[in-house]
Amino acid sequence: MVTEQVGRGSDEGDVTRADSLAREIFAGVANKWALLIINVLGERTLRFTELRNVVEGISHKMLARTLRGLERDGLVRRTVYAEVPPRVDYRLTEAGAALRDTVNGMCAWTRRYLNEIEAARRRFDA
Repeated sequence: MVTEQVGRGSDEGDVTRADSLAREIFAGVANKWALLIINVLGERTLRFTELRNVVEGISHKMLARTLRGLERDGLVRRTVYAEVPPRVDYRLTEAGAALRDTVNGMCAWTRRYLNEIEAARRRFDA
């Protein structure tokens, strides 16, 4: 009997595989909060409270969770300063800035096709 071991080998980048690392990364960045944070941080370095004020509607907990995930994936760099009160800044890494180009393309696509999508939804829902 031959047993095949399933793991993260050469198939890590195969997005069609359920155990793909690429799929895991997509799940982390392909949500509304991550995309908005990446877009906002592309403009400048921000503190946590500044980010929360700019990204309308995000809770403290969701912002912290999303930033941790983006930092884990190497897209956001968190810098802690030994000051009183403590200061923590967030900025995009090189990989995060490259992803922002893709996010900006998605935003441009959305602006271009927004009216068509709204019309299609109205037709579908009718």
